[in-house]
Amino acid sequence: MQIIKYCMLFFIFTSSVLIGRYISKQYSYRLKELEEIKNALNIFKTKIKFTYNPIPEIFNEISKTANTNISKLFREAKEKMKNGTASIAWEEAVEEIESNLKKEDKQAIKTLSKLLRNNRYRRANKPNRINRKLFGKANNTSIRRKEQK
Repeated sequence: MQIIKYCMLFFIFTSSVLIGRYISKQYSYRLKELEEIKNALNIFKTKIKFTYNPIPEIFNEISKTANTNISKLFREAKEKMKNGTASIAWEEAVEEIESNLKKEDKQAIKTLSKLLRNNRYRRANKPNRINRKLFGKANNTSIRRKEQK
């Protein structure tokens, strides 16, 4: 009887240890995925700012550099952009990805699609704004010099 009791206690102890390790691994994988998304979005930000590459091309580059689940996210978003806009494709890709992210994480990542909507406008008008600033200052100074003479 004592042997059965100790065997049951050992079984309960080992199963609780294994369940605890499984749960802790999910949290560590979640943390790694969130860090990868953060790094990928920093890459996206710098590529948009300095290279003016199209969004699908940047997503393709990120999918090659990132690890498994995050690369799948960017690859799916790139594929879905062929049929629609970047913001809709991003939301659908985030919803369909199988990862260790929680619903709250996915909801926060989905809100980044609003930035993709505005990104096209900002990228298209950025050189114009810079030119207006430069030439506007030049025109104002030349007008002032003419008035002083």
